[in-house]
Parts: sequence; C-alpha cells; structure tokens
Amino acid sequence: MAEKRDYYEVLGVSRDASPEEIKKAYRKAAIQYHPDKNPGDKNAEEKFKEAAEAYDVLSNPDKKARYDQFGHAGMGGAAGGAGGFGGFGGEYGGFSMEDIFSRFGDIFGGGRFGGFGSGASGYGGQRVNRGSDLRVKVKLNLSEIVKGTTKKLKIKKDVTCDQCGGSGAKDSNSYSTCSTCGGSGHVTQVVNTFFGRTQTTTTCPTCGGSGKIITSPCQKCHGNGTVKGEEVVEINIPAGVGEGMQLSVSGKGNAAKHGGINGDLLVVIEEEPHPELKREGNDLIYNLQLNVADAILGASVEVPTVDGKARIKIEPGTVAGRVLRLRGKGIPDVNGYSTGDLLVVADIYVPAHVSPAEKEALEKLRTSDNFKPKASDKVRNLFERMRNYFMS
Repeated sequence: MAEKRDYYEVLGVSRDASPEEIKKAYRKAAIQYHPDKNPGDKNAEEKFKEAAEAYDVLSNPDKKARYDQFGHAGMGGAAGGAGGFGGFGGEYGGFSMEDIFSRFGDIFGGGRFGGFGSGASGYGGQRVNRGSDLRVKVKLNLSEIVKGTTKKLKIKKDVTCDQCGGSGAKDSNSYSTCSTCGGSGHVTQVVNTFFGRTQTTTTCPTCGGSGKIITSPCQKCHGNGTVKGEEVVEINIPAGVGEGMQLSVSGKGNAAKHGGINGDLLVVIEEEPHPELKREGNDLIYNLQLNVADAILGASVEVPTVDGKARIKIEPGTVAGRVLRLRGKGIPDVNGYSTGDLLVVADIYVPAHVSPAEKEALEKLRTSDNFKPKASDKVRNLFERMRNYFMS
C-alpha cells in the first residue's frame, strides 16, 4: 500500500485554511476527478476517493484537531484488519463510491452530486441513509500503550432488524413505486436564472431517494429497519496512543434505517497513571531517591521499567538533578518513527530524623574540609560576571 499523502496537500490548502476554503478546494477536486467526467479512469477514481477522505477529516473540527496532532495515525492509519480503523474505499478504507456521494452530495446542492451527464455511472441515483456515530472510552495501562493491545467491547447500539433485513418492509411485496419521482429516487427542476436555464437534480422528498414507498411495514421494527441490540466489537489499538486521542472504527456505530451505511465507533483513549513512571510525550520519567552515601560513593541500583526492572550504575559524586538516560525504554511513536527514552532523575533523600549515632557521624563530616562546598573558578567567574551585569 502506498503511503498516504498529507490531507492538506491533497486539497491544496494551507493548515490555517478556513472551512469555506477547504470546502471550495474539495469541490474543485471532486469535479476534476468525478467518475462521470473520467469514465474508466482508475487513477481519477482513486484521486476522487482521496479528496473525499481528506475533506471528511478537514471539514470536521474534531477529526481535524486529531489529525493536526497525531497525523494519519489519529485517523486510524496505524491499524488494520478486523476492527481496524479506516474511512474510505479502495486504498482509502472501507467506504464505497456510493457512500461518498451519500455523505457529501449536499456540497453540490443535489442528490446527483454535481450534475454530470445522465448518471450513467450509476452513482448518486438514490440517497443512502447513514447511521449515527457512537463514542466509547477505553482505559489503557502503560504496558498496553507501549506494546499496543486488542480490546473486546460489548456495545449497545441500533442493529439491523433481523426480521426484515433492514428494509423496514413486511416482505418483498410490501412496496409501491413512488409517485413523485416515478421510482428514480430523484426529481429534476429547470429554473430560469440570470445566466440562463439551469437544471437542478435533487433527492426525491417523498421517498427519500429510495424510489419506493413502504405499504406494509415490518411488525418488529415498525418500518425503521433497525432495532435496539448489542454487538461485541474487537478493537486493535496501535502502540503509542495517548490520553484524549480518538480513533475511529469504520462501520461499527449505529445501523442506518432502511439498509443504509452504519455509523462509526469513536474510541477515546484514557491513560491509567503508572504508580512510579510519569509520561512526558514519548519519554518516561522516574524520580530516583538516592541516600547520601550512594550519591557520594556510587552504587548499583534497580529502577522500574514498563516491562519490569533495569539495573543502572550510579557514578560516585552524583548530584541531585542529574539525568541518566535509558535509550529505547520509553514509548514508541504512534506513527512508528522512533521510541522514547526512560529518564532517571537523581534526587538525594534527606531523612527527617537521625539517631544519636548518626548525628555524631554527621557532625564529624560537617567539620571535614572535604564536605565544605567549594565553588570552582569557573563558577566564581560566572557569578562575578552576573554581579557586574546586574550592577552596571
């Protein structure tokens, strides 16, 4: 699979483009690569889908914010297979061309999506219903975030009626042809304008684009084509996700009325705090408490990692604030570019109370010349320059 292009590049807009500029750019691309205008051109069809996917993300404030922060991985680009994340058909996910026309046809002011030809391509003849999206939260511990994980969730949702198969009709004989559109699913109007006669094709208001009217509804779903139910959804979550990141599982939302397109399942990530490690971007931070003797003499100590423990060497004379870096022991980038580090920050533990024997030993050390703070010439010169600067 070829690497996806940047959505802003696809539409030819800047990252600070307004919603109207994004919409205008998509309309221009959709007209250029429309299947009716490029019959049999597979490359044009892929560009048509690519533009639709870019517009689907950049026209939605929530999706756009996720894309700006996480790139294609925030849209589900890092997952695949069953329960994977995606959006459009062919190289661009799981939607068909009909899905695109159904979702974005309103941009062109009608159900025929742009008014090309006579619709010989078969696209846009009927309106397709779409189910609503669902949103769920998934809690992940640090190990699951680092390694990636699979979660099975039982989702309560609208499901397709098993009695009528989603049609909403009692049986195959429970339909009549729509009298308004004559079964075509759309109506055409000719309007005289300043520029001349304009022909506009829109979805039939009577049948909603189906071309048929239900005469005898299904008794179980009462003509809706959906009923309340639940589904177990398996979700593949890539490594490196973060708090608040939202992933989309295509087609796992509410079922649509009358056999349309299911909505999406939006998965919001929540991070469970680790008892010892703190996340900063893709790095992990551990605050290592050293006693005075270990800091002075050096030592070999264990520190926690995501997978267990790691032993590190503390050099003699380690001071508070010194950072020891364990490369590759952090969190992998969600886009797969690199892996963060584990940063061990040294801190000197000072007991609140000491025994008489400890106090006596410390009193002897206090008077030792070796324990008296000594500023190097370099530090003294720095302080002198700072003093001169603020006094000048």
